Amino acid sequence: MKNKNIPTLCPSCGKDLQATRLVCGSCGTAVEGNFSLSVLARLSPEDQDFLLMFIKSNGSLKDLARIYGISYPTVRNRLDALMDKIKKLEAAVNSEK
Repeated sequence: MKNKNIPTLCPSCGKDLQATRLVCGSCGTAVEGNFSLSVLARLSPEDQDFLLMFIKSNGSLKDLARIYGISYPTVRNRLDALMDKIKKLEAAVNSEK
């Protein structure tokens, strides 16, 4: 069974969501508070998968292109766009502090 992804945006207003309760699935212990999601958790599932494949391929864009069946320049452009996204998310997270 595939795990569900944590939603990061409010379905009503589109603003960032915050986690307020964490529960242990084993013993039921719960921790409550206002917890921010990490920059990586705020990425879309597709971007998270791409980043994971990038790491698994030891950072080889050539291997990523082969895995995804796309050209090297397309992989490079996607990685550049992902890096821009991460920089913007980092700036947003830092402005919340």
